[in-house]
Amino acid sequence: MTDEPRAGGRAQPDPPVHLDEALAGPPARGPRAFARDLFSRELLRYLGPGFVVTIGFIDPGNWATNIAGGSQFGYQLLWVVSLSTLMLIFLQHMAAKLGIITGRSLAANVRAHMPRWMAWFLGVTIAVACVATALAEYLGAALGFNLLFGLPVWIGGPLTLVLVYLAILGQQYHRLERIILVFLAVIAGCYIVELFIVKPDWAAAAPDWVIPNVSSASILIALGMLGAIVMPHNIYLHSNVILSRDWDLEPARRARLMHFELADTTLAMGMGWLVNSAMIIVAAAVFFTAGVEVTSIEQASQTLEPLVGSLAQLVFGIALLAAGLSSSVTASLAEANIVTGYLGRPEDPRTRVYKIGLVVLTLPAMVLIVVGIDAFQGLIISQVVLSLQLPFTIVPLLWLSRARRVMGDDRTGTITSIVGVLVAALIIGLNVFLLYTTFWGG
Repeated sequence: MTDEPRAGGRAQPDPPVHLDEALAGPPARGPRAFARDLFSRELLRYLGPGFVVTIGFIDPGNWATNIAGGSQFGYQLLWVVSLSTLMLIFLQHMAAKLGIITGRSLAANVRAHMPRWMAWFLGVTIAVACVATALAEYLGAALGFNLLFGLPVWIGGPLTLVLVYLAILGQQYHRLERIILVFLAVIAGCYIVELFIVKPDWAAAAPDWVIPNVSSASILIALGMLGAIVMPHNIYLHSNVILSRDWDLEPARRARLMHFELADTTLAMGMGWLVNSAMIIVAAAVFFTAGVEVTSIEQASQTLEPLVGSLAQLVFGIALLAAGLSSSVTASLAEANIVTGYLGRPEDPRTRVYKIGLVVLTLPAMVLIVVGIDAFQGLIISQVVLSLQLPFTIVPLLWLSRARRVMGDDRTGTITSIVGVLVAALIIGLNVFLLYTTFWGG
């Protein structure tokens, strides 16, 4: 039995694939057992990994797509947040379960179980997605530094890279997790304040949370919002950071532990749904109702002051900087895991490969930031790139989760697999619609 790298760089033995032997009786399952476990004090020990992942989909890329969607289409695209979050809970739970059962991240599983040529192809596509992710996260942090302290973006980007590098290498994972949770609380608190300031029309917004409405005019923004919420690097990251908890326990407790993981994922993604919805609602209430189409985050900040006051502008800047810094940390953690996982190297922060993995996929994005890319369009296009890559992350995840030789008796059932195929088909269909309307003027 070989040692596999775990979150935070600690190598531990793989748990066995088959964990259902010697059960004294069937574990408690079903909604009633899940509800009971939600109120268990033991649940607190397992909360955290889902919230680390959540910070990745309330990042600056979400700010750009949500502000664009709210300012151009009002509350119309709120349903995208609802649908994307439901798909996100499903996929993140599946990725976390893959990590728990196999003791390996998604990247390591792809390398171990898929043909070499396919693993290389998938590795290249997720590397491109990581570059797009890094562009959004670091650019957002740079914009936050600019709005709050007047630093030029070309200085704020490299400054963020240095801070992230030192934070990851200088902190133990659990301490880093707590720091990220503080940033998440700051972002959520800032948007609660903004909702009180802008006083949105809740009656007008409510139907758009559940009624789909998309057109050729809004498809680019809708796909950007989808890619900003269901992010491929976050699926990889969740399968890795979930290993920071102790899952190698008695088989009779497995169902209960899975309830804890699902609760962590659902609560965290639900919080992300609230924050993303708040972003659109604030943009719709402030900009759409005033007939202002926002084309940059700086414009959004500057326009807030005359429309709703200077406090909203300050809160906006604080939340953006918190989102940029924290999501840059999680993006770099994902990049290091993807690089080490696909190369079959240990995920140890002390190794040269890990240190290089933290920054190598960030460097192209840093070049674009320094040379002066259009920040707002760059953020939106980066999220569309993530959406286009999603099928190349979801399909391997579905296959690995269904394979008995990978998951043993814990492989996904038929109904779960069908739901996964439908989710993948929906994302692929939306991407095809985007490409059609872009290149053939549909």
